[in-house]
Amino acid sequence: MRVCIVGSGGREHALAAALSATAEVVVAPGNPGMAGLACSDVPPEWIDADLWVIGPEQPLVEGLADRIRGRGRLVFGPGADGARLEGSKVWMKEVLAAARVPTAESRVFDELEPALRYLRATSGPWAIKTDGLAAGKGVLVTGTREEARRDVEAKLSGKAFGDAGRRILIEEALSGQEISVIAVCDGRQAYPLDCAQDYKRVGNGGTGPNTGGMGAYSPVPFASSEIVGQVMERAILPTLHALSKRAINYRGALYAGVMLTEDGLKILEFNVRFGDPETQVLLPRWDGDVTATLFAAASGALTDDHAARFSAPAAVCVVLASPGYPDKPETGAPIEGIDEARAVPGAHVYAAGVATGPDGRLVTAGGRVLNVVGTGADLAGARRLAYRAATMVRWPGMVSRSDIADIAGTAGTDGGSS
Repeated sequence: MRVCIVGSGGREHALAAALSATAEVVVAPGNPGMAGLACSDVPPEWIDADLWVIGPEQPLVEGLADRIRGRGRLVFGPGADGARLEGSKVWMKEVLAAARVPTAESRVFDELEPALRYLRATSGPWAIKTDGLAAGKGVLVTGTREEARRDVEAKLSGKAFGDAGRRILIEEALSGQEISVIAVCDGRQAYPLDCAQDYKRVGNGGTGPNTGGMGAYSPVPFASSEIVGQVMERAILPTLHALSKRAINYRGALYAGVMLTEDGLKILEFNVRFGDPETQVLLPRWDGDVTATLFAAASGALTDDHAARFSAPAAVCVVLASPGYPDKPETGAPIEGIDEARAVPGAHVYAAGVATGPDGRLVTAGGRVLNVVGTGADLAGARRLAYRAATMVRWPGMVSRSDIADIAGTAGTDGGSS
């Protein structure tokens, strides 16, 4: 079987590494740090394959899956109709309401004065979110009215996120532990992967601005199989049913950002693809034929045999980023030590924002540059291995957090949803 993986980041590198165990894989466009994998600059629609797996949200929202399915081919990833769950947080809230999925109370605004009046009339903290896509950076959680005002003004004016922010949601900021639950869906049914927890803020202790994710770990000690079952029963399956009632045949990954509050679980958001960096800690633990499961989902033919099972006990991912990330990352720096890090037994280095420099060496080419993953018998061992490998990689000004999975279960206060 030949599989085309669409995307160029660390998530796609992890997908390609996992699927290449049982399939011929080509990544479009990929990046030069994906050692040993075939990459292609040809548009993914033009590539000959048996299955397409679309990584990022942008091409899903733009209808890439529809165009490929229109040629009678199999795609793991929703069409543009289902991708609206991530493409419009306002529409997502409408679907959640119809499905009676528990979520935060929110109000929608596209004009400044009504939004400011709402802030004056309510007591925070608030979660202020762009309606459209913002690369995981479109949310501010704050209890300060002045900071909230500045953020609302920047978003609605288009200065912060362009058209994606000209309509916003102001939500009650939920408190509790945040977890990520990703399910593989075939349009009718779904099977969950194991839990993960990620770190959104750029700095240690959950400080600084939101990012696309600075690290993750799995499993989550306090997130039992019972909790995962509740997420499936109360959120993912009702949402899948609500989409079906709207004639949306959702085939792909459905990612639930969940807050475990004192009042029970509540959905912060849905994403319509594998998480990044959650995928990087889930796939190295997945025991079985990942290709067969994604192919069955794309075919609308999932069975109990395709339920994900995890053998590797634990995995921790540390993201290495460029200086200035997430606001103005500085790029072009030569990267040293990747081969040494990859040689550490039990470690994986997934390339994200990299390019080939004038001398043929890899250089930084984005905000999040590399994802260093350690696997081990427990989270403490996986964490030690991840940081051991990460210390072998270097470039001027490299940014990373030193507290990923330091005390499992504390990342829930790290900044809310993306």
